[in-house]
Parts: sequence; structure tokens; C-alpha cells
Amino acid sequence: MIEVKGLKKYFKDVEALKGIEFHVGKGEVLGLLGENGAGKTTTLRILATMLKPDGGTIVLNGKNVVEHPQEIRKNIGILFGGESGIYDRLTARENIAYYGELNDMSKEDIKERIEHLAKIFNMEEYIDRRAGKFSKGMKQKVAIARSIIHNPSIMLFDEPTSGLDVGGARIIQQFIQTCKEEGKTVIFSSHTMSEVEKLCDRVAIIHKGTIVESGYIDDLKQKYEKDVEDLFLELVGEK
Repeated sequence: MIEVKGLKKYFKDVEALKGIEFHVGKGEVLGLLGENGAGKTTTLRILATMLKPDGGTIVLNGKNVVEHPQEIRKNIGILFGGESGIYDRLTARENIAYYGELNDMSKEDIKERIEHLAKIFNMEEYIDRRAGKFSKGMKQKVAIARSIIHNPSIMLFDEPTSGLDVGGARIIQQFIQTCKEEGKTVIFSSHTMSEVEKLCDRVAIIHKGTIVESGYIDDLKQKYEKDVEDLFLELVGEK
């Protein structure tokens, strides 16, 4: 599970995160929502031990991210939006296997895990092709598979369906649902509110480095008498 309390982060004299707090239980999916620059990616990077917080505490599976970063990294899968970072001269299989080796997996376990991921993400047709000529959607699938090769208990996804067509997006959505059923803890950001309503148990809405609202989706919809999209636009001040 994930516990975030009083999280702060500064970039020079700019306070990017202003003491945000939220929690995600085992088997829960939390949607982290916010406009561009609100603090979503900064929050995810701190959870992933890629940035150090300037205040507050962050605990993942009972371990403090500042005190036990190496142990934390073994139990998280990370995928950030934008460029996939796939090595063009390697095949999809080689890209994924490389991250398995970085996570100290045996060759046998890597092979078995890749076969499983290639099947659930429909990558079997191109798993042994070089990635240089892949479409953006194909690269995104490889990047996701690479991030979870070690079967982590916590998933941190930033726009995981970005660049995918409807069929590809559905595969990723089904995978997130499977993670939930397996008791994994998932945080993902998305600008697609229908996707958020479909997959998330709860949401946390960030605006200018502050959590302006959080809770179970059904409870928030009842409280504000709005759907998630209208609720989001109201809280972040958009017209």
C-alpha cells in the first residue's frame, strides 16, 4: 500500500508540492488527476524514488522511500508519459529482457515472463522484431511490459494509454483491472475521464501543488451531483 503525508517539493524558489496527502490500499486503483503542471508527475517521480522530497513522509509497503530506496525500486513498476525510451536497435524481447536482468531475474524467469506479457499485450507477432520501426503504440506496449517484467506489487503509470488505438488502450485497461484483481496497488494519471471512471476506485485531484479533493468516485459524484469530468473542471477552475 501507499501512504503519502505532508509531501512537499521545491524547485529553486517554486513550491511544486504543498503538503499533499493521500493513501492507496492493496488492490486499489487511484486516479491522480490534474492539469498540466499541477504536480502529478513530480508526485509519481518521488514515489518512484527518482526525486527526493523536501518535506513529508512517503511509505510504500511499509518502507520509507527516502530510507529504503533500493528495496522500494524492487517492488514498483514505473511508466512515464512522453518518449518510451525503447532501444531501437534491440528487439522488443531484448528491450524487455534487459530490464529483467537489471532486476536480477534469472534467464528462465525472464523468458517465462516475456512470453506471458507478449500474449496479454498481443505483442507475439513482433516480439522478435527490432523496435526502430515500431509505431508509437507498439513502443508503448513494450515500455509497459518492460516496466513490469519483475511483476511488482505497486504500479505507477503516467498516461499509460497515450498513443494507443482503441484496441491497444483496452488491452492496457484490462491489464490494470487484472492488477487490481491480483491485489496490486496502482496509481495512474490520465486525461481521459471515461477511463478514470471505468478503472479507478478513488481519485485525488491536484491543483497547483495541492490536493483539492479526493475520495471514492461514487461518493464524489453524489456529493457534487456531477460526473468526474465536470467535477474536475469545477475544482481546477476551468470554464
